[in-house]
Parts: sequence; structure tokens; C-alpha cells
Amino acid sequence: MTHPDIRSAARPHPDAAMVELARYVAEYSIDSIEAWDTARYMLLDSLACAMLAMKFPECVKHLGPLVPGAVLPDGARVPGTSWQLDPAQAAYNIGVQIRWLDFNDTWLAAEWGHPSDNLGAVLAVADYLSRKAVREGGTPLRVREVLGCAIKAHEIQGCYALRNSFNRVGLDHVILVRLASTAVATHMLGGDVDDIVNAISNSWLDNGVLRAYRHAPNTGPRKSWAAGDACRRAVIHALNARKGCVGYPSALSARTWGFYDVAFGGRPFEFERPLGSYVMENILFKISYPAEFHAQTAVECAMALHAQVAGRIDAIDRIEIHTQEAGTRIIDKTGPLANYADRDHCIQYMVAVPLIFGRLTAVDYSDERAADPRIDALRAKTSVREDPRFTRDYFDPDKRYIGNSVQVFFKDGTATQKVTVDYPIGHRRRRDEGIPVLLDKFAAAVEAHLPARQARSVIELSRDPARLDLLPVHHLLDLFAL
Repeated sequence: MTHPDIRSAARPHPDAAMVELARYVAEYSIDSIEAWDTARYMLLDSLACAMLAMKFPECVKHLGPLVPGAVLPDGARVPGTSWQLDPAQAAYNIGVQIRWLDFNDTWLAAEWGHPSDNLGAVLAVADYLSRKAVREGGTPLRVREVLGCAIKAHEIQGCYALRNSFNRVGLDHVILVRLASTAVATHMLGGDVDDIVNAISNSWLDNGVLRAYRHAPNTGPRKSWAAGDACRRAVIHALNARKGCVGYPSALSARTWGFYDVAFGGRPFEFERPLGSYVMENILFKISYPAEFHAQTAVECAMALHAQVAGRIDAIDRIEIHTQEAGTRIIDKTGPLANYADRDHCIQYMVAVPLIFGRLTAVDYSDERAADPRIDALRAKTSVREDPRFTRDYFDPDKRYIGNSVQVFFKDGTATQKVTVDYPIGHRRRRDEGIPVLLDKFAAAVEAHLPARQARSVIELSRDPARLDLLPVHHLLDLFAL
């Protein structure tokens, strides 16, 4: 990489990576029917996650204005509540709701993440703009436009994650939520290529947050609001860019002071493929279990073994889990687990619960459920090892598998069969099986939080793609208001 003379004050041309990203957001036309259809399911799934999160007081206490009374009449709505807020704070709220239970979509590569986190910014800005347009006699934004923005946000986050590991330099993956949301929100607000470059340059200058809150011994609930925080910061960058605030053209490549030198070992980003709609087409849905995605197939394996072991829990000698390299690095965890966030990132815990109970729900991460001594007893008997085939298939762009196997051995020398699942129900290759389950998840979540008549209206709308696409965004959010 060629660096400009560090002594020169001459303004360089913007970094190529930022310009390419900005042009994609401003100019790319999405022609993949599969991407549009998958985006629609992603929107429903994300709203389901938001409704399910409303049952948890730890989530709800994050919602509302930053300080009491700081509301914006006719501002962006927070679904499942009565709040109407400025778009930046609404982005935080919606991002928190979608992410809280670790139940929204996932992308796994060199970096991990949850591209639907970006809906916090996309929905908040779209709702704000739609209501503003109506007040001023203009045309509101339609849900179809939200889906297009989401496809591009998914693509940015996912394609940057394919070859660039931020976790290996200690940074959390929400750095890519902030990047994608900044770019898309700036364009939604009317920004051109130059505005988008300015905004994302400021996003890179923020550097990234540390991953300490995702890992022992500091695992905690910040991992459930970090994406919302990234969405809020993204909207601020977008609003500032539209005010004419300047950008920083070599925010990535500047010698000594740029992101590459400060945070990425002097390496420029690598890209596997051009930006298009690949990520949305291949996104992984969390449909059945609110669990860190590297363990999804391990939970399926444990569910398959439940009937064989449920009556013999005390007779278990050991449990063997084989997983991908990423799984051993992120969720192989021993010792005491302090809280919900600790437990839903522990593969031993996520296997023990379905072996014992034949289920894994959000409630199963509670302090009350974790107090069952059988869970920690099984954790202590569990070994976790990498299977090189799972790791190879994980990185194969034609597979993107997330394989696990589980086998239970008993004290009398007998054992269950070794159960292996290569890819979970939320994988692209299981869409025909998975989408009906996703729609059931959506319906159940809506019915659990909204009044019955309101819930019926929302569910009927979800079954009519053409009507949903044409619906003004603010009308959709009004359907979720309490």
C-alpha cells in the first residue's frame, strides 16, 4: 500500500474502499428476486425478535428517550411501545430490541455478526422520513424501500466480514453495523456519493469497541445493546454529513493515524467478491433457538438425543462436542456463568439444557433455570474439540456450513450414536423447511405482545407480500404501536 507523505498537508483522494462502498449504496440496482423475498422474511423475523424482547425487563429499561421527556411528537416509532423519538435514539431502541435475545439473523465468516442489526438505523430513519414527507405534503417511504436499504446494509456488513477479522485484533463486530448503517442512512437522508464517503470516514475514525463484554471473564448484557449503540452513532454520522460536516479522505490509509495502521496491523481490507446481494441471499436465520449461531446445529443434535438420555442424566459419563474452530474460540466456556449473556455464549450450556429438558428457550438462560444442578454437572462432563472438516466447510463460499456433532457416553460403557448436523434450519439450503417455522415464530411473537385484533392485522399483512411492500413505512410501525 502506498502512503501519502506524512509531512504533507495536501488533501489526498478518498480511500478507494470508501468510494467503492459509497458508489454501491448510491448507484447499485438490486435485481435478485431471491434477495427481495429473503429481505421481506428478514424484516418479519427482526420484528418478531423485537416483540419477544419486550418480555424482558433488562431490555425494556434501555427503551425510550435518552433522558426523560426527550420525545419527538410524530417522530420515529419504537415498535411494541408508545415511544416516538428522534431518529438517532429510535435507532438505538430498535437495535436493542432486535438484538436483545440473540435470536436475529447471523453471518459467519472471518468476522461474525448479525446484519439485521442494521434495521435499527434503517427503520428509524425510514419512519422519520416517511412521517416528515406526509407532514410536508410529500410521498412517504414504502416498505419496499426499506427492504432495498436492508439488502445493501446486509451486503456491506457481510462482504467486509468475509475476509477481514476484526475480532482477531480485539474489536467487536458492531464496527461493521456502524459502517453499513452510516452508509445506508446517509443515502436515505438524501446524501450523494461524496456525503456517504464523508460520513463513513467519520465512522472509521471512531475505531471500534473492544470485545471484552462478549468473552469470559467479562461477558455481560452490553452485547445485547452494542448494535443499537452502533445504529445510533451511524445515524448521527449520517445527519452530520447531510449538514455539510467534512470528511477525512484517508481515514483508513493515513500513515500512523489511520485505521489500518492504528487498528489493523497496517493491512488494507481484503474482499472476496464485489458488492451485490449475495449476503441477503445466503443469510442465516435463527429460527428455532435463541443461541449463539456457532452452536445452533449443536442444539439440534442435542434435541435429537434428548429422548435417549433424558431418563439417564445421572448415568452420563461424558459428552463430546465437535465444532468449528470459531466455535472453540467463542463459546467453549468452563467455570461459573454469571448471567444470561454468559450462558447464551456457552456451547456446553446450550447442549446440556436440551439434553435434559428437550428445549432451549430464552427463559432457559435465566438465573432460576441455571440453578438446576444438572446443567452445570453436564457442563463439567463435556469436552469441546475442533473438527477440521467443520472448519473447512464453514469457510467454503459454496457451503457456509456451521456443523456440530454431539455424542453422549454412559458410565456402563454404552453410548448414543454420534449425531451430526452440517447446517441449521435457518440456512439457505433449508429455506423450504425453515420459512414456515420463521412465519410461525413471527406470529407467536406478535400474538404474545400485541392486543389480539392488532396482532391479527399484522399477521394478515405478513401473509400478503405485495401489500406489505407497498405499505408506507410509518403505517407498518403504527401497526406495532401500543
